[in-house]
Amino acid sequence: MDSIWSKIEKIAEENHGVIKTSAVEAEGISRPMLRKYVEEGKLEQVRKGLYVRADDLADEFAMVQFQSSKAIFSYGTALYLWGLSDRTPHRFDITVPQGTNISRFKRDNPTIRCHYVQPEVYDVGITEIQSPQGAIVRLYDKERCICDLIRNRNKYEVQVFQTAIKEYMSSKDKKLSQLIVYADMMGIRDEVMKYVEVLV
Repeated sequence: MDSIWSKIEKIAEENHGVIKTSAVEAEGISRPMLRKYVEEGKLEQVRKGLYVRADDLADEFAMVQFQSSKAIFSYGTALYLWGLSDRTPHRFDITVPQGTNISRFKRDNPTIRCHYVQPEVYDVGITEIQSPQGAIVRLYDKERCICDLIRNRNKYEVQVFQTAIKEYMSSKDKKLSQLIVYADMMGIRDEVMKYVEVLV
């Protein structure tokens, strides 16, 4: 019985298949052991410092957040995770506070779209949801997503914009009072109220 491999498998089970070098080292396992398992075909390196078992399908959502604790799924990616868009994201949208140095993260993930916001609104509406593969990931709540959508409506295709607004306004779990609080914070109350008054 390979006790080291058992420890690595336990790390993978606890992290939705993602094995981080730092988690392995915390268990007293050296980096050369990771290389050994890669050479044996048991592990696959998917990013710098991140591995998956060779027979596992990597959870891309989980991997992004393992690489950057500041990355919050937002915009089109968050709309997809909430079921407000049927467009499967080919590029992940993430938001980080202005001034965050994520140059290495961006280099390792060239297809990611990064959005920078003032630190005082970065925390507004952060919550968690399960990714399609079951990992718990951080994203903005529906109300924050709708505010971001309305504030940046010129950057969205008309169909994506209209679908998200209609899906949200017709949903049973919408929180209009929260939506208006966020709209006030972002200085877009009048624009948001136009949609609320027409569609609710």
